[in-house]
Amino acid sequence: MALSAIDLFCGAGGLSEGFRQAGFHVLAGNDIDHSAGLTFVVSHPEARFLEGPIEEYSAPDFLRAGGLKVGELDCLVGGPPCQGFSVYNHQRGVDDPRTELPREYMRLVRGLRPKWIVMENVTGMTSIDNGLALQGFVRAMAKEGYRVETMILKAEQFGIPQERRRLFFVGNRIGLPIPWPEITHGAGKTPYTTIWDAVGDLPVLRNGGDSQTVQYKSSPQNRYQRELRKGSREVRNHSSPKLSDLNLERMKHVHQGGSWRDIPFDLLPEGMKRAKRSDHTKRYGRMKPNGLACTILTKCDVHWGAYIHPYQDRAISVREAARLQSFPDRFVFQGSRTDQYVQVGNAVPPLLGRRVAEAILTAIARPNATGSRVFRPRQTELGLAL
Repeated sequence: MALSAIDLFCGAGGLSEGFRQAGFHVLAGNDIDHSAGLTFVVSHPEARFLEGPIEEYSAPDFLRAGGLKVGELDCLVGGPPCQGFSVYNHQRGVDDPRTELPREYMRLVRGLRPKWIVMENVTGMTSIDNGLALQGFVRAMAKEGYRVETMILKAEQFGIPQERRRLFFVGNRIGLPIPWPEITHGAGKTPYTTIWDAVGDLPVLRNGGDSQTVQYKSSPQNRYQRELRKGSREVRNHSSPKLSDLNLERMKHVHQGGSWRDIPFDLLPEGMKRAKRSDHTKRYGRMKPNGLACTILTKCDVHWGAYIHPYQDRAISVREAARLQSFPDRFVFQGSRTDQYVQVGNAVPPLLGRRVAEAILTAIARPNATGSRVFRPRQTELGLAL
């Protein structure tokens, strides 16, 4: 029988998709974002979606949605919105109202009593107010009988073609060791999945193109493309914003791996003419096909990051951003193009979620096994380990 999961702050469903791929049965999800909820409903037809602020829902609401009793849920997963902790938020602090959302997650842990808990957040949570938020969560869960450990996972080390760092909390109340997924990609292991590994089979798209449904330009060229194309016969959400003629002229000067520094001074935006050469390192960046993408954000704006297509003078499309996040092509993102970019950028990469879920399943199946894929990495390998 498949283990059960409920996804809080589910967005489009990246984390729950990873758990589903690993073999979990996703029973329900909750989010305040209407467009993200539409995507979740389309992509998770087996699950109930509870739309609205999480503060409006009680544990019994989720129990009814999943047909469960207290203590029966196998895993509660979730990624509370992270802007309050983000290093990009220069006014961040524990007084930011968005830092209250992990407490809502804890409230539902107390009410649902899941066997396992998995929470994801930005790495800034480790440093804000000297880590008080992080430490507070771990201590609060300990009082509820959960042993919780945290670790910063690097997405590229698990086959995702993107430099992305995320803090994961994993815990259980059933006395099992806390598992972490084994690194599979990098030095001495499988080579990193590159940008072109991820998007090289997608059709050419003009600046401002809106190919909502289009055929693939070739057969899958590698394992990553084959995996993401399963269950899909066409490309959806292959849409990008229309950039101005001035922006098009600017990016013509930017080579692969280059940035705003390649743009002639007289073509730079006025604000960037005053910038130091050491500043804004990824602005107007053009992707290197054999490299890794920078972190996919909620707006792939060329003015703010390396989001210029490796070969075409345009910003990457929603589908290309989704590929770099490891979303399957069968995921059809709903809402406006702006909504779609937000859903992709806010998500936990499904492949990363899958690796975390698989580690948990291995710990459950072989709690006393040695030499398995479940291990405790050294702090120097993955970062924080409490």
